[in-house]
Amino acid sequence: MSRASPEEIRGALARLRGAGHRLRKRRAREILGSLASVLDSWRDPDSRMRRALRTDFASATGLAPAMVEAGMARALAGWTGGALRSLVERELGGIDALEGTAPRCVSGFEVTSVLLAGSLPSPTLLGLLAPLLLRSPVLAKTSAHDPVTAALVADSVAAADPELGACIEITGFPGSDRECVDALLDADCVVASGSDETIAAVAARVRPPRRLVSYAHRLSVAAVGADPSPDAAARLAEDVALWDQLGCLSPLAVFVEDREQGEAAAFASDLARALGDLQERWPRGAIPPPAAAAIARERDLAEMRAASGAPVILHRGAGTSWTVVAEADALIRPAPLHRFVRVHPVSGVPGLVEALKPLRRHLASVGVGGFADQRRELARALLELGASRICSLGTMQSPPLSWCHDNQGLLLPLARFCDIEL
Repeated sequence: MSRASPEEIRGALARLRGAGHRLRKRRAREILGSLASVLDSWRDPDSRMRRALRTDFASATGLAPAMVEAGMARALAGWTGGALRSLVERELGGIDALEGTAPRCVSGFEVTSVLLAGSLPSPTLLGLLAPLLLRSPVLAKTSAHDPVTAALVADSVAAADPELGACIEITGFPGSDRECVDALLDADCVVASGSDETIAAVAARVRPPRRLVSYAHRLSVAAVGADPSPDAAARLAEDVALWDQLGCLSPLAVFVEDREQGEAAAFASDLARALGDLQERWPRGAIPPPAAAAIARERDLAEMRAASGAPVILHRGAGTSWTVVAEADALIRPAPLHRFVRVHPVSGVPGLVEALKPLRRHLASVGVGGFADQRRELARALLELGASRICSLGTMQSPPLSWCHDNQGLLLPLARFCDIEL
């Protein structure tokens, strides 16, 4: 995609506003039906979109095609057209609210800009479809980490519904281009993903009555009780390996209830074996030199701590393919990603909560194994820490369509509501 100019972005917004006038004259049920068919088409592993992800997306990101296919199969397993219809009912009160025939009616904004920042295809898919469901045209800036998916989404929408396809345009430019960013932020609703610094910069430039929907830096962890299932380590290894640990749902650390001061180290050993096995099935993709250097540095530091007498154990695969560090304490340390995970001992739920406090501003998903008699207590504690999803090990990378990303709904932040009291 060629680099856009500010004039081209303003022109795209003008076209989309015109297309939006026509879009809002259509029945909401028609739009929902078209988008449901788009979701269903993406779930087909033989579809053009999925084939392109295995080739073009894998080539652009360096991820292994087998891993990309496995990740998409997990991510889209429950993202059906029926699930989309249920989401409308759950968050908006039903399709009648979108049609304007319910006591509480709902609409989208005249036009929505979406600033994409991630490296995974599934968030991009949902991020572009959600405003369209509210009959709000979309102008999306591609992510520097994923130059492929946004265009595939636009093409799939146009194939299912050409008129709806005219309501989505894709643009690209460096995030440092202030004039282009300002032009993009002129939309009535702005959806932005990125680092805390990026979100703060966007928030300073998007003022009411324009709407800002932001998704800042998030990370995930796993918690393992004293009674995990026999396959807990293998299931968690899949959560770590999928997408090479680059998504916000990828666990960066594991906290193991260590009643007898040996369970955490044993679990780390099991996890290491499972990651080694997965390297054959889902090989880790290529990584940039700085990432490889960060992994080497953290490995060296772990070995130095072990040599000085600390009960730290380093498990490593060939090259930088995977790394497991069995830590001696629950102190949060740097996570280089790319299948690098630390295993920390904790003393039950209170110890876990104390260990996670430094992460409370950024906590996304928590994968849980064990804690059979403490799950209610654990769930309440994690909720207080700000977690937006608590799930079983092995399902961290396959959230339902309706999960509360960043403690928000998918459609609610994009919607305007009106109560009809006549």
